[in-house]
Amino acid sequence: MNTLVILAFLTSVGAGAATQSGKVVGVSDGDTITVLTAQRERVKIRLAEIDAPESHQAFGARSKQSLSEICYGKQASFALGNRDRYGRTISRITCDGIDAQAHQVKTGMAWVYDRYVTDQGLYALQREAKREKRGLWSDPSPVPPWDFRRPKPMT
Repeated sequence: MNTLVILAFLTSVGAGAATQSGKVVGVSDGDTITVLTAQRERVKIRLAEIDAPESHQAFGARSKQSLSEICYGKQASFALGNRDRYGRTISRITCDGIDAQAHQVKTGMAWVYDRYVTDQGLYALQREAKREKRGLWSDPSPVPPWDFRRPKPMT
């Protein structure tokens, strides 16, 4: 496994965080997976630091497919930690040694989530994807999911 990937993952996990692993048994969208641990516990995990298009948004289905290709049915490593308002664990994820966050951003299947990002290296991957017009960046004006989710003003 790439040493930089391991270092990035360990740094993001943080000291004292309990690292776990399990088989990915579900992919809800481009930034959410379900892992079945060795203890037969299902853990729904929201990939930290990125935000993928919503399922009914442009590139939503492609983003989910991209994450499925690298994670579904594979071993995932994650850290137990904070939960979001939907009860999902928020964590950096590696699937069979692949940094899922970096993969989604590099292939243009997710945005770096400015509000929560700590891995500044994700920005270089996003700039590269944008420059190469990969994935959602092939759209002349892609709408970030945080704007897409925002209630529309009544006219």
